[in-house]
Amino acid sequence: MKICQNCPCSSPSISLSSLASPCLNSELSLSLSLLLFPAESPTSPPLPARGTTGGKVSGVRGGVDVFLPSPSQPRGRFVLGRPRRLKVFSMALFIYFDYKAVQKRVKWVGAGKKDAIWTKTHERNARRVLNLMIELEGLWVKMGQYLSTRADVLPEPYINVLKQLQDSLPPRPLEEVRGTIEKELGKPMNDLFANFVLDPLATASIAQVHRATLVDGREVVVKIQHDGIKDIILEDLKNAKSLVEWIAWAEPQYNFNPMIDEWCKEAPKELDFNHEAENTKAVSSNLSRKTNCESGAVSSAVDVLIPEVIQSTDKVLILQYMDGIRLNDNDSLEAYGVDKQRLVEEITRAYAHQIYVDGFFNGDPHPGNFLVSKEPPHKPILLDFGLTKRISQSMRQALAKMFLSCAEGDHVALLSAFAEMGLKLRVDMPEQAMEIATVFFRQSTTANEAKENIKTLNDQRERNVKALQEKMKMNKKEVQRFNPVDAFPGDAIIFMRVLNLLRGLSASLNVRIVYLDIMRPFAESTLLGSMTRGPTANSQWIYDSPVNSEVESKLRNLLLELGSNKILGIQVCAYKDGKVIIDTAAGTLGKYDPRPVQPDSLFPVFSVTKGITAGMVHWLVDKGCIHVIQVHHLLNHTSGLHNALGDVMKSDPLLVCDWEEMLHQITKCTPETEPGSEQMYHYLSFGWLCGGIIEHASGKKLQEVLEEAIVHPLHINGELYIGIPPGVESRLAALTVDMEELEKLSGFRAGPDVPQELLSNVAQMATGLPVLFNTLNIRRAILPAANGHCSARALARYYAALGAGGAIPPPHSGGGSKPPLGSHVHTPKFPTMPSKKKKKGGSKNDVGVADKDGYTQLRTSDGSDEGSTVSAVVAGNGSGSGSSMFVDGGTKMLDAFMGVGDFSGMIHPNGKFGLGFRRYGYGAGAGEKVATTTFGHSGMGGSTGFCDVEHGLAMAVTVNKMSLGGVTRRVVRLVCEELGVPVPDEFSVAGDKGPDMVLNLAPPE
Repeated sequence: MKICQNCPCSSPSISLSSLASPCLNSELSLSLSLLLFPAESPTSPPLPARGTTGGKVSGVRGGVDVFLPSPSQPRGRFVLGRPRRLKVFSMALFIYFDYKAVQKRVKWVGAGKKDAIWTKTHERNARRVLNLMIELEGLWVKMGQYLSTRADVLPEPYINVLKQLQDSLPPRPLEEVRGTIEKELGKPMNDLFANFVLDPLATASIAQVHRATLVDGREVVVKIQHDGIKDIILEDLKNAKSLVEWIAWAEPQYNFNPMIDEWCKEAPKELDFNHEAENTKAVSSNLSRKTNCESGAVSSAVDVLIPEVIQSTDKVLILQYMDGIRLNDNDSLEAYGVDKQRLVEEITRAYAHQIYVDGFFNGDPHPGNFLVSKEPPHKPILLDFGLTKRISQSMRQALAKMFLSCAEGDHVALLSAFAEMGLKLRVDMPEQAMEIATVFFRQSTTANEAKENIKTLNDQRERNVKALQEKMKMNKKEVQRFNPVDAFPGDAIIFMRVLNLLRGLSASLNVRIVYLDIMRPFAESTLLGSMTRGPTANSQWIYDSPVNSEVESKLRNLLLELGSNKILGIQVCAYKDGKVIIDTAAGTLGKYDPRPVQPDSLFPVFSVTKGITAGMVHWLVDKGCIHVIQVHHLLNHTSGLHNALGDVMKSDPLLVCDWEEMLHQITKCTPETEPGSEQMYHYLSFGWLCGGIIEHASGKKLQEVLEEAIVHPLHINGELYIGIPPGVESRLAALTVDMEELEKLSGFRAGPDVPQELLSNVAQMATGLPVLFNTLNIRRAILPAANGHCSARALARYYAALGAGGAIPPPHSGGGSKPPLGSHVHTPKFPTMPSKKKKKGGSKNDVGVADKDGYTQLRTSDGSDEGSTVSAVVAGNGSGSGSSMFVDGGTKMLDAFMGVGDFSGMIHPNGKFGLGFRRYGYGAGAGEKVATTTFGHSGMGGSTGFCDVEHGLAMAVTVNKMSLGGVTRRVVRLVCEELGVPVPDEFSVAGDKGPDMVLNLAPPE
């Protein structure tokens, strides 16, 4: 065997970073660094190029040299136990108090001197950290390497000083290396290698790598673990755990114990080179596959190289040699013409594939674990798979859902993803949760933008702390010690660490990466691949519930026929003569939510809400609180306030979430036309006008009236809301748009009651509405014209009662569908919020934190919301038989709904609306007489509820894939035709559609 020393072939193709033990979790490292490095501190200008001389690294700012111990000097590996721990803690305390002192000092100096003070402070402490890490080696070198990659968040002096750790440490003696190789492989080195290069390619804290040639002529690299390193790593893990606990005590807002626990579990795996060999083979195999995505076969075109594994033992690993350029060798990258942007994008794609598609990924993507091939197209070379994490399919799906929910701004899907991955929150703050989660997937920044990035992150943190303080009614000290996370999943920790390391990688190469664009196809591949792609893919696409009738059986066949091309999620429920004949649910809760739609799922139904609001107005009229003559213009859409608050909403769309402010603003509006003269559809103003009257006339909150008038009498608790409460998010359907039907809008013209300016923006509005209405701040808002959330079975029961003049129908059997209608607590407490203990002798009316926040807790005298068993609620479901929602119900109430009989003078002549409800005619295009026994209300996108009084039919359809109503019309036509009931014009092929069904768009002329 030939031993080469100072041979030209010993180029540094593998850096020490690829050999060291795993560093602290990215979030821990980042947070520790932000703790020590104040956000307002400036960054320093670039350092001059470094060169190495003998045992020292020169060129550090100010001419200060950092000395590396020579092989003959005492090394950190020989120091175990108390001395090692003492060094770590004493240095941490020293640096901590240094920064605290500087924070006080800069308060008394001029603004022009602050930058210089902070720069010197960073340089001083960066050198202290570097010297300690070099002395101790082991785990601490790895941490320093990680910090040196975070140019996007750390002050520049730390980056410039700590990046010295990317260079190789002094090597171990050849005798130690030879002894380990021969012991592990069982043969003399002469029998193993034709050539072995004496100088290592790199030396790190766990191992060092030598280039060699096997006796069969293959060029390889040999990775040899340092003798005794295992004890050092385990000791360092123990010290790191203690350090995290101390920091959590000193600064409670930085409690990262769950993260360090996960790291301590994963880190020792890197000490087994057999484990690394198997990981390398698995990742190489996975990345060579193709991935099916929604748009077709998206090749893993993850164009990367991975060395072949030749042989492995516990402490020796032999790999194929690949000659490449290190990522921190900027001069060589420039000389070879490497496209850095494409390089980092390809690395990001490779990790997206590993995480979302394979569920098996390298948890340590720092610059030292990559090379760049010297031959065009300069592919990335992936190295070091010691710290490789395997996650379950359910966790992959949850991580994909979290990613895509951030991309779509879908709060419900995000909270669902949190629940699925095991992340539990103690506080109900969905907006802040979305903001924090989105930080992980934000576009990367360059090193030059680090200062501004740090400021942005800290500003965001301060806003979140302030919001938490207000939410929890805590003082500043209390909120610092409050941890909003009840449980944090270990698998997610490594995932977040990888994202931050990739961000640091892009910053170090000064490129920007849009993670939402690059990683999205892979996340979609995982999530959509796990979802039912249509009824033929899974017999459970239709929710497993008993069939109530022959017509329901035929309806389910229709849903199978329409399939997933037209349906995402749907519920259909129908009553005939007071009995349930259909109660079907099918599909999924959202485009990125594969959970099945169930009978109790809550769908946003837009203007279907108007029919519910109108019912409350009629209930107050029946109670004598108001007279119908006072509100008939509002109910009939003839008040002239159809455009009220349009300017306010344009200037601040989210102002609609402020119920009290919108009620105040609506009082300032004046009619555009003489009340009663024209019927112009009141898209949103209907809700504020009617809602304000409801609250003023009743002296109660709108939700209280909703419960008293509709929810409790009908026993539909938990399945009908106007503005949802916290605690029902797991049952919410998410909206999406049928893009094929949206393209048809270009040929339509506005109907008589649709403003042309609305039509001109209809496509933009239709695509923007799902994003807006999928956010929880909108879902929780009180919008009585457009923000109802309900199940089809609750809505159908409501119309069954209205169609009977208010008479409450028999119990909703629904063929035994589960869970039973009315079995939910209507206003649940936030599930993970710890309740406050009552003080001894406290009032029974005392409420916990959850009662004071978010949705107003509504109570009723019978206490049916709290403590009722499912059986008791279901038993009470039929107690309304023979009773009525109204005192003076029956025919008179039906006349009022439809604006006939004594109420005919209160509606607009030939108008399509009665008093609050749309009147449906029959026989469109056949010259038949318009019928006046069918009424109801549809919502934009296809959801609807109506009743046919004459034929005893009440029906509701809820959908979450917004379209021009084609699916709903097909469903209604089938049911009506099978029952021998005339099809209302709203749902016929030739009839006029209501303004909310398709915005009353007329076909092209």
